[in-house]
Amino acid sequence: MKLPKVTIVLVSAALLFVLWEQTREQPEPIEASRFANLATNPVERSLAMDWVVTQIPVLCEDVTGQGRGAQVYSDCVNESEARTSSCRRSVYDRFPSVIASETVFRDLSITAMNCLVPRSGMVE
Repeated sequence: MKLPKVTIVLVSAALLFVLWEQTREQPEPIEASRFANLATNPVERSLAMDWVVTQIPVLCEDVTGQGRGAQVYSDCVNESEARTSSCRRSVYDRFPSVIASETVFRDLSITAMNCLVPRSGMVE
């Protein structure tokens, strides 16, 4: 049996990509203070969404009332991470690519948080 050259090239390229991804510098974590003065220092929508996604553990802890060791908390985190791409698409469709006001940032973050970690049945 003869292996196709295209398969070998694609597998090699995939391995090179994985190696490159592991050796490159990881981006700095996003601090909430980055969003303090959006009028003079606007932020890209993707950066704001990245920050909201990093808040999933905190949101799940708040919603479930349980800590990291609890099964309910783990289920919440897993379900939220599974919804990340669909929530990103939803947010990207509804908000501008550059967030330059606190009002838009607030709306984006609330929309994203409600999508990632729905609070069904809670009365506030």
